[in-house]
Amino acid sequence: MQTQKCLLLWLRFSLLVLGVFSLCCASTGDSGNAVKKMKMQFRVFEEYTQALYQRYPDIRIEGENYLPIPVYRHVASFLSMFKLLVIGMIIIGRDPFALFGMQAPGIWEWGQGNKIYACMMVFFLSNMIENQLMSTGAFEITLNDVPVWSKLESGHLPSMQQLVQILDNEMKMNVHMNTRPHHHS
Repeated sequence: MQTQKCLLLWLRFSLLVLGVFSLCCASTGDSGNAVKKMKMQFRVFEEYTQALYQRYPDIRIEGENYLPIPVYRHVASFLSMFKLLVIGMIIIGRDPFALFGMQAPGIWEWGQGNKIYACMMVFFLSNMIENQLMSTGAFEITLNDVPVWSKLESGHLPSMQQLVQILDNEMKMNVHMNTRPHHHS
């Protein structure tokens, strides 16, 4: 009996240490949510890049993440840490409401009886909210540091035909501006 208590205590402590370690990793700003989001946007970016390289072999194309406003980033970071704290409390079995002299709500009681489901529910619901907070939906296109398309302003991605037409027009205008004689006064 004593061995089982020690084993259970060791397991709870290990899970707490794992939770704290995960919390530290999450607070560095390198969260898995950003990676998933970037991969999703990267697919669209990669498709456009391949098509544009075929048409314009000398063009240099770069991609980067467009970060959400700082308030959303901070809320998502807090939610990530709070999620780990709640999951740790569920696993350990501590009643945080008792610390405040409150009676635990029914959902907490259900979570204590169904720890795996409760942890999964907290994890997936908070990840869903974090993803929404971190998603900007941005797809911004610039040519020589001049904005030529903004998904944030237009509300949609340009079709490949639209993008090629925009780039052709911008390149023709740049060539025309560069070939005009410069008059010095």
